[in-house]
Amino acid sequence: AGSCYQQAKRALHAALPDRLHARDKETGVIRQFLREHVRGRQPGSLYISGPPGTGKTACVSRVLLDCKDELTGSKTIVLNCMALSSPAGIFPAVAQELGLPGAAGRDCVRRLEKQLTAQGPMVLLVLDELDQLESKGQDVLYTLFEWPRLPRSRLVLVGLANALDLTDRGLARLGARPAGSPQLLHFPPYTREQLSTILSDRLGQQEAGDPVLDAAALQFCARKVSAVSGDARKALDICRRAVEVVELEVRSQPLLKPLPGGEW
Repeated sequence: AGSCYQQAKRALHAALPDRLHARDKETGVIRQFLREHVRGRQPGSLYISGPPGTGKTACVSRVLLDCKDELTGSKTIVLNCMALSSPAGIFPAVAQELGLPGAAGRDCVRRLEKQLTAQGPMVLLVLDELDQLESKGQDVLYTLFEWPRLPRSRLVLVGLANALDLTDRGLARLGARPAGSPQLLHFPPYTREQLSTILSDRLGQQEAGDPVLDAAALQFCARKVSAVSGDARKALDICRRAVEVVELEVRSQPLLKPLPGGEW
């Protein structure tokens, strides 16, 4: 019995699944954007927003995997901004990925701009947790989103953030020139039905047999999580913990229980 619980827990981990439910439209937009801009050698930017656990990172990762062949010939850089000690740390991090010698401050930004407008392959820069780059005056975000608009730029920028209004708040200056404004893509929270499908699908990938968690439990979890956040990671987490509880209960039961009165 132990193996079925292990399988269930593995299936409920938030790793990248083979199938992304209820995100066909969003995946299609990201794929089309990369085709137009990276393969079509058109600099541009895409701003992806949505609450945590709505599949933003998973969709981008899936598209990057699926389009690997199409993106050969270009340079792809994926950075998580949570790993930076300060917003301005993004510039040396990108410089390092591009093989530029170490530099700091304005000098680093100038070198990057020179590199990104020189002859060469398209550069796809994917920045996850973009909210971390908010700074006083929003200069860091503004600089990044300006790069695809520089003459002869070869940068395609994809930014992912939880905040829906980051571009309104921080990048109002970009909006003044709509021709180069970032394309916007919003990921809404998952609905009860979508969460239920995600959970059932994950657990349905196990071997046939009695389900570890019954359908009513999955529905209950989907309903509760959709009412609060629509966060698929939370739903997976709750179900994983529920499996652990069931596993502990089963393990602690004696194999043969004596009948009341001490008779067997």
